[in-house]
Amino acid sequence: MRQDFYDRIANTIADIREQGLEKVERQITSPQGPVIEVDHKGQKRKVLNFCANNYLGLADHPDIVKAAQDTMNDYGFGMASVRFICGTTDLHRKVEQEIADYLGYEDSILFAACFDANGGVFEPLLEAEDAIISDSLNHASIIDGVRLCKAKRYRFANSDMKDLRAQLEKADLEGARTKLIVTDGVFSMDGYIARLKEICALADEFGALVMVDDCHATGFMGPHGEGSPAHCGVARRIDILTGTLGKGLGGGMGGYICASKDVVHLLRNRARPYLFSNALTPALLGATLKTLELVREGAHLREQLFRNARRFREQMTKAGFDLLPGEHPIIPIMIYDARKAGEMAAALMEEGVYVTAFSYPVVPKEKARIRTQMCAAHTDEQVDEAVTAFVKVGKAIGVI
Repeated sequence: MRQDFYDRIANTIADIREQGLEKVERQITSPQGPVIEVDHKGQKRKVLNFCANNYLGLADHPDIVKAAQDTMNDYGFGMASVRFICGTTDLHRKVEQEIADYLGYEDSILFAACFDANGGVFEPLLEAEDAIISDSLNHASIIDGVRLCKAKRYRFANSDMKDLRAQLEKADLEGARTKLIVTDGVFSMDGYIARLKEICALADEFGALVMVDDCHATGFMGPHGEGSPAHCGVARRIDILTGTLGKGLGGGMGGYICASKDVVHLLRNRARPYLFSNALTPALLGATLKTLELVREGAHLREQLFRNARRFREQMTKAGFDLLPGEHPIIPIMIYDARKAGEMAAALMEEGVYVTAFSYPVVPKEKARIRTQMCAAHTDEQVDEAVTAFVKVGKAIGVI
């Protein structure tokens, strides 16, 4: 019987490989940045990086690295405890207060990752009498978090306000006590920005709360980088905001929830990923404080990021590639066929451009793509070089 299990696992892996859906990890041998060194076929090779979440180019910023080093000298390496036992330092509270102040909330609470934040936010706050109305394209962490909660579940088609209204009406008819609308601020596989102004208008009409996962917007969307709510003009209307330190805010790790003081206090007492996970390391916290300082002063980085996105999008469209429309620095190149997308990513690596093919189950079947992501640290020449490589490979494999 034991061997049957291992045979089944081997057959599943073989099936994934046969469909061209296998996820292969490449080893990076340098700091994260616009140019990285990769262990490619047993040799170290420098390549242009167009698939990291390093939107503002801060992952290898020398001031942030130094802040991490200095903090580790002062506070040591690890906390060896969860927060409520003996794992909370003054740095944890400083970071939480800085995040809350930057994003316009009374308080925030840190988690090991935003996946944990989304996994832990629903169950302590909502009960069987309540309702969660969730966008159909929400991140997997939201889906998993909702599953852990006893609240009634409703789903509306991606950014479809007519369907959202219908689900809110249904929740009312079925006697929901509290209604919480949940959406990504930016849908990471497509680069689409949620229609937050319309969502908030419906929430006001139906007396609902609004929660936004803003992982792919914090630091660079909005007038001062406060994220998609600021970009959409509803910054003070969002009741619960989740986000990450692992993308625009330095690219390390860690997540957070911003909300009212009472909501945050309840989460400190009831959110299971918070109560049962080690506290974030001091070096990460020191680096985050420096990151937030740089991001608050980072208008030039945001301008360069969106300049790079426009340059890449315009040239790729002119070359004949099928791009999903948008303004976000996530720019998906649609290939549709999973195997061909994988071949294209591999061929681009040979041309010195590191990108990743996305296929099922990360995206729907027959919607495979190369998801490119711009970085403020990319130069015009690097953007142009990437486009040249895409055109060469695209013609060779029949994409354009």
